Amino acid sequence: VAAGVLTEDDRVELIGGELVPMSTKGPLHEAIKLALTRWLRKSLPDELDYLTELGWRPDKVTYCEPDVLIFPARTSPSKVPPADVFLAIEIADTSERYDLGTKASVYAGLGVREYWVLVASSLTTIVHREPGTRGYGAIREVPATETLAPSLLPGVTLCVADLEIVSEE
Repeated sequence: VAAGVLTEDDRVELIGGELVPMSTKGPLHEAIKLALTRWLRKSLPDELDYLTELGWRPDKVTYCEPDVLIFPARTSPSKVPPADVFLAIEIADTSERYDLGTKASVYAGLGVREYWVLVASSLTTIVHREPGTRGYGAIREVPATETLAPSLLPGVTLCVADLEIVSEE
């Protein structure tokens, strides 16, 4: 931005040192993000924090904006080490292919231990665990009516179908 290459309104991420344009967010994306935020506010213990769409810089060649990042309280949000991330969530409205492909590879390579992609159209969640250099070793699809239990957050559960999603769509 300081060099005049980008404006403050440009939506890009830095993946492997390359600028990648981000998809536009629709009303359903925002409605799901708001419902998730309400659930997080009620469900997480005090020793954890979360932010939505923070500018996360996990290494020198990566800058991304996860829809939700859960991490230890009293940690600098933009510099949370990947190993300290309890859960990263992306809401895939117009970005499903990117979130399940590029983003999953980036998060796995960084060592993010659990990554969810919540598919807006079906409210299905694709749960990624066991990160490695070749991607996630365990991936499963969870229907909206089944309970999700983040592996690193004992006692925290979510049934996506129970979220109060208010959208214009």
